[in-house]
Amino acid sequence: MDQSSPRRASRSELRCVRALLRASSAAELLAALLTEGPAWITGEGSALYLLDGGTLRLTASHELPEWAHRKYGLVDPESDLPAALALRRREPVLLSPQQTSTDYPNTAAGLGTGLVALAVLPLVVDGSPVGSLAVALAHRGAVPRRDVELLETFADVAAHRLAHLLDHVHAADPASDGPRTELPSADRELISLAVRSAGAGAFERDLVTGETLWDAQAYRVVGLPPPGATGQAPELADVVHPEDLPDVQASLAEALATGGPYRISYRVVRPDGAPWQVDEAGEVMLDVHQRPVRTAGLLTGREWRAGPAGGGPVAAAAAGARSTLLLALTRALSRAVTVREVTTALTDVARPALGAAGVVLDLVDEGRLMPVSPAVFGGPHRAELNRLHDLAGGVMEHVLARATPLFSEPGQERRGPEAPAAWTVLPLVASGRQVGSCLITFATERSFSREDRTMYSAFAGILAQSLERARLYDVHHERASELQRAMLPRSLPVLPGIASAARYLPSTEGMQIGGDWYDLLRLPGGLVGLVIGDVQGHNAEATAVMGQLRSGLWAYATDGHDPATTLERTSRLLAGMETELFATCLYVVLDPATGVLRAARAGHPPPVRIGAAGAAELELPGGPPLGVLPGVRYPPAEARLEPGETLLAYTDGLVEVRDEDYDESVQRMLGGLELWTAEAGGAGRLERPEALERLADLLTLNVTEREVRQDDVALLLLHRLAT
Repeated sequence: MDQSSPRRASRSELRCVRALLRASSAAELLAALLTEGPAWITGEGSALYLLDGGTLRLTASHELPEWAHRKYGLVDPESDLPAALALRRREPVLLSPQQTSTDYPNTAAGLGTGLVALAVLPLVVDGSPVGSLAVALAHRGAVPRRDVELLETFADVAAHRLAHLLDHVHAADPASDGPRTELPSADRELISLAVRSAGAGAFERDLVTGETLWDAQAYRVVGLPPPGATGQAPELADVVHPEDLPDVQASLAEALATGGPYRISYRVVRPDGAPWQVDEAGEVMLDVHQRPVRTAGLLTGREWRAGPAGGGPVAAAAAGARSTLLLALTRALSRAVTVREVTTALTDVARPALGAAGVVLDLVDEGRLMPVSPAVFGGPHRAELNRLHDLAGGVMEHVLARATPLFSEPGQERRGPEAPAAWTVLPLVASGRQVGSCLITFATERSFSREDRTMYSAFAGILAQSLERARLYDVHHERASELQRAMLPRSLPVLPGIASAARYLPSTEGMQIGGDWYDLLRLPGGLVGLVIGDVQGHNAEATAVMGQLRSGLWAYATDGHDPATTLERTSRLLAGMETELFATCLYVVLDPATGVLRAARAGHPPPVRIGAAGAAELELPGGPPLGVLPGVRYPPAEARLEPGETLLAYTDGLVEVRDEDYDESVQRMLGGLELWTAEAGGAGRLERPEALERLADLLTLNVTEREVRQDDVALLLLHRLAT
């Protein structure tokens, strides 16, 4: 392939560009980039600034902490803050995690350090500044040049779209000199007029904080007077007719579990006593990890008319609605495999569906109740969850011991001014075993009917069964991972003339273990052998085959066979086993005194040479995976590792990303290593004992931050010492 030819954009990149061009506001534009952009744009802490009257104004953001809004809501374009620097210099500014927490806003050390956490890009159209775009990155290692160029392309598209939208704003109202926080498209006014004409009210719910906002018309729809200023809307339980509340909760649970548009209808309790029906049409918005974070939509009202049979028996309808809610919650919990996923379903689906303000989950660990929700999902609410746990710890233990749920009563005296207005504590017992306790709190007082208490008790049983199943899965997965690690070297041998580092990370998808392995061998004549391989599959058979291959290859190698012969014999060994599995493998022999490398490759990714000149794959001819063609001969290859250079061998799980071409993933890793070596000191830092371990951490950090790790990961670094 001609290396000078332009790279063709992938489908996902083109989809992101189309989404940016369709955005009708700054918020939609940022959301389009985070939703449709590459997976390595994480979204957390991302922000979009627009020039407004000589000031950069924070116009849209995603998961930006409140203190950042207060401190950096307005930025002087002449300041040294990244948003100003990027726009003034007309070039990206890259920030490391250390800078964002210590010497921020000094950005001098952020370029090419290999520790980039944030990229700030200028938004410029035909030489005219529009604003700045800051996006958080998952790299945490160096950002390859191709990724920076892709970000610059997205920023150019965003800048042109914003300029187009701003032109429409000024065309509609040339005298407007207010903040440019609203960027309507050409048909936004028509939509707004239609909504007002239909008598619809708008709402927005923040599923993370629990805050709900209504406009004035939404209050009128439910028969309430609009407040003087925008404030927290009433709780659903205080507005929805009690007989319809379980149905509403069930519909919300279904919508929260899947995301996307939804429609529900319910009666409301109006002050004048007139029956009134509200139709709610909204959408559940998901973050980059597919967790629900926000709902928004419209409320319309109309006179309620009962059906021909008068709506049916009220008790039967309410009982059916509660059964539907339990079924929806059960479905959400049934999809959870690990304890973390169960807690996610509890936090993301059950809590908002039940109208709860907070949930604290404690699990029994060695006879004691230990909080799991603050540890797993604390984030900005960790202090609040810890406070609730401290407040209710004794009650949760008491309820579990009695195996009887406890409910607050309206008007009862609170346990201190910070106690929740209403709450229930549920014992979690499965198959006679104490699993834990669950505290569910509510922002307003409520009474729990007999039917409500029955429903919550049933939910406690479902949650307990889900947690028991998930804990069993976690235990089995941990044991499988321990078995896999036990079959790998406990430590690497200390060999003269070289330094080494290795990493192994098990898959987090599925309970079975994989077949990745590595070895560093002490060979006759002072030679060093590097082995890395990957057995097909993720199960006990793959691990067993891996153990036999590792032992066989070690025996052939230490007998003095060259790499090609060693792989040929190992391939015949695998072909003679009672298995249909195959394996990829790389075997390299290094002479530390001369730097001469002899290698052979069986379907495995080629190693990477890291040096002062950068990072590049070694051109090693290869053969088929082990066990596929038992009589095949593997072509030998030779190369040289200079003093101070490093060899990286890895399995494909290190770079493989779902929905991305494998070659592009490899190029991203090589680009990151290229920038890392270009840093002051470059590859020469690897002479320091701890530097090789640090490089191993940087290479695996992308993998450890993934929500799901689909494959095992193994890597081995071999550094030839300069002295």
